Amino acid sequence: MKTLIKNAQLYYQGQLNPADLLVENSKFTQIAEEISTDNVQVIDAKQRLVSPGLVDVHVHFREPGQVHKETIKTGTLASAHGGFTTVGAMPNVIPVPDDTEKFQKQLELNQNNSLINTLQYAPVTKDETSDELVDIEALDQLGAFAFSNDGHGIMNAQTMYSAMERIEAVGSHLAAHVEDKDLFNHGVINFGTASQRLGLPGIKQVAETSQLARDLVLAKETGVHYHVCHISTKDGVDLVRMAKDAGINVTCEVTPHHLLLSDRDIMTDDANFKMNPPLRSKKDQMALLDGLEDGTIDMIATDHAPHAKEEKSQGFQKSAFGITGIETSFPLMYTRLVRTGLISLEKLVELMAVKPAQLFGLKGVGTIGLNQKADFTIIDLNQDYKINEADFLSKGTNSPFIGQSVFGQVQATYVNGKAVYTNNYEG
Repeated sequence: MKTLIKNAQLYYQGQLNPADLLVENSKFTQIAEEISTDNVQVIDAKQRLVSPGLVDVHVHFREPGQVHKETIKTGTLASAHGGFTTVGAMPNVIPVPDDTEKFQKQLELNQNNSLINTLQYAPVTKDETSDELVDIEALDQLGAFAFSNDGHGIMNAQTMYSAMERIEAVGSHLAAHVEDKDLFNHGVINFGTASQRLGLPGIKQVAETSQLARDLVLAKETGVHYHVCHISTKDGVDLVRMAKDAGINVTCEVTPHHLLLSDRDIMTDDANFKMNPPLRSKKDQMALLDGLEDGTIDMIATDHAPHAKEEKSQGFQKSAFGITGIETSFPLMYTRLVRTGLISLEKLVELMAVKPAQLFGLKGVGTIGLNQKADFTIIDLNQDYKINEADFLSKGTNSPFIGQSVFGQVQATYVNGKAVYTNNYEG
């Protein structure tokens, strides 16, 4: 079956141009200003953006163990709704896939239930919280996308150093949740004016930056690709900038919520604003935007963290950390960053598709090219709509952005040339 996508505003080789695309046997076989052929299914993109399928290196799908929050099926459907065709799933499920048997079962779960390409992180240490390293070499051979203890900082420097050496030796990637639990101090919100006004225990920035500084020195010694998850502080951005200038193999991601919100936006004890790392100060938020613009920050990742409604309705003290984000990330970024002139649309696609794939060594992902698999999304950039809880396909609706008006609604998402999500699309 051939499929012809007509009248696309195509992101291709770093540029936006009008084009048609022909898909045969799940791959792009022709890209030209105009294509005419017989016996094809025609999809009229109607001058909408046709982008490579977006890539998110940081999601939580909760299965197995917490399927009341999310499942692989609902998580990947939500991803497709957001325009994503490839994601990296964190290993903080129950049980943690920290040996070959459990990891193989996780891979099979992903394979059997994913609507998109779900890549699987392996943990760095047993149960993500111990100092005992997993069998890094065996898990890499099984197909671990990368290694992370996301949700937990690695406290022991020798453990981190040894992990870096072994991960570098197999040519993989270490994605770090930088958090010194001794400095975290049971906090639930950024230490600042909002924490003081609401009488809540605050998380100081040094909980992030102290461990980041240590890890950057270790990364310099080992040469590992060290990736900083959800960077949130000005000092953290400064440290990464200096490390890059020194030639250290470091990359970092930022979330939409840390780019768009600060603790000034927390007016009440509303746990939809509770995440880890927390929303920081306005100065930190501005530094993240600066880091995105100057290239210190390499990519945008959602840290999609769905929870059941009752788990987010108990205020900051008792509610879970995290928000859902994969369905709203592109519209929010397009509306708040591109339409306001902070970055170009080409830069946004680079941050949300090209760079994540490139920096994590994913072949045939994050770009559109001849003889590549046809993973792409069609996005309406011109019609605004309101983010409604009822429209979420994730089980989690825990978002501070509900009710906001945005542009950039995903109309359809395709994996291997087949539609995995359509918004009643009549192209």
